[in-house]
Amino acid sequence: MNHIDRPQTKSEPHLPVRRGMYLLPSLFTAGNLAAGYFSITQAIAAISGNAQTHLDWAAIAILFAIPFDALDGRIARMTNTTSEFGKELDSLADVVTFGVAPSILAFVWGFYFLPNSINQALRLHLMQAGAFICFLFLLAGASRLARFNISHDAQPRNPGRADRKYFVGMPIPAAAGLLAASVHLCYGIPNVYWYIAIPWLILVGLAAYVMVSTWRFWSGKEINLSRSHPFQLLILLALVAYVIFRYSNVSMFLVALTYMFSGIWARTAYGWRRRHRKRSAADPGIGSPVEPESLGPRISG
Repeated sequence: MNHIDRPQTKSEPHLPVRRGMYLLPSLFTAGNLAAGYFSITQAIAAISGNAQTHLDWAAIAILFAIPFDALDGRIARMTNTTSEFGKELDSLADVVTFGVAPSILAFVWGFYFLPNSINQALRLHLMQAGAFICFLFLLAGASRLARFNISHDAQPRNPGRADRKYFVGMPIPAAAGLLAASVHLCYGIPNVYWYIAIPWLILVGLAAYVMVSTWRFWSGKEINLSRSHPFQLLILLALVAYVIFRYSNVSMFLVALTYMFSGIWARTAYGWRRRHRKRSAADPGIGSPVEPESLGPRISG
């Protein structure tokens, strides 16, 4: 009996610790969801008054949610506490924080405050188009998450380096971060110009499209902070964090815009190389040295 009871008494003190480890990733997911909820409330409050402050806080909340979303999955894998419940909770939180919140923010900032002094027909068309494009952003984000959940080892149409891992389509946190960083770049001051609303329509629509595309985007999963001496990497990350927080308005926008266009450039370059290879295969003479005989008949004296 003593031999049987001893293992049970040893394992019992570890049970609460083990259950607490499962709660740790969910706490970060809850922080992600709380930031999204706060962003929505701030965007709604901007309609009543003090729009600049509320819209800027709404954008900052979305930007703060991105590290929460990045950490919950990594912590779950590091502590070996991944679960189906955690995956579903994370996806639902992402729909709210990176789908609903940025779509509302994009509409309120870009279209709601267009003045009545401009052409009424133009204002109405911009408002309607803005509402539709912002809804497409939400739909594309939800579709992106659904595809990610059911895909196992998905590969992009334009494969990259074999030693790197890529996202298929732009991740929804990056797309939401681009819209939030754009608003933060303007310090939350709402747009009142029709000629800015038009490129804003294009940017929101482009962000929605690249999310549901099958293009490759760098995932950064090869970055390993668990190495024995990651001091150089930690110093670099500290410098990057300082620049981002010190010059957040410009730096976050540039990082988000560069990330989106890196995927677009990778797809464009891959398509160009593929067409060049097809032309070379169809006409072997392309790129090959010209033989003397091809210059015409020889003239003999």
